[in-house]
Amino acid sequence: MRMALMTVAAAMLCWVGVCANVQPKRDFDLRKFAGKWYRVGLAYDSQGFAPYRDKLRVGMGILTPYANGNVNLTMWEVTPAGCRSMLYTYERSSVPGRFTYFSTRHNKVKDITVVDTNYTEYALVLKHKKMEREYTQVALYGRSQRVKPEVIQKFKDFSLSRGFPQEAILTPPPAEENCPPSGA
Repeated sequence: MRMALMTVAAAMLCWVGVCANVQPKRDFDLRKFAGKWYRVGLAYDSQGFAPYRDKLRVGMGILTPYANGNVNLTMWEVTPAGCRSMLYTYERSSVPGRFTYFSTRHNKVKDITVVDTNYTEYALVLKHKKMEREYTQVALYGRSQRVKPEVIQKFKDFSLSRGFPQEAILTPPPAEENCPPSGA
C-alpha cells in the first residue's frame, strides 16, 4: 500500500513539471560517455507507441562528441522493413549532461538529460518534450546488449519514480538480425 501511494505521489509530481527538472549526473564527462551504446531498456507510455511495444528490440547507437560540446548520435533499429538508421544532433546546454535537440518529426525541441552513468556499463537517460501534453521517456543504455540485473532494477525503480506504470517499462530482447549491417 505504501509503495502504491509513493508511486501515485511520484506520478503527480511528474505531471506538475518535476520530470523536466531532473538533474544530470554530477561531474558529467562527455569524453567518457562517447562511443557505442545499446538501448536495452525503455519506459514510454505514449498511446501511439502501444502497438509497437512487442516489436521493440535492442537498438545500437554511436555517440560522437564534438569540440564545441555538441553530440551526434547515430541509432540503428530493426524494423519490419529491415535495419533503419537515424541521426540525432544534440546541442549542449550550460549544464554538463543536459542537451536539447530539434525533432523534425514532432517539430519541437526536446530535452535530453543523462541522469546516471558509470560510463563503462550503463547510462540512464531522460527525454522530455512538451506538446499537447508533456511526454517523458526513460532509456537504459548499456555498453553491451546485456546488463546486470541490478542495473535493470535501477532503471525500473527510476522509471516507476517518474510515474511510469509497470507495463510501460520494457527491456526488449536483442535483435535477431545484424543491425547495423557489418561495416556500418
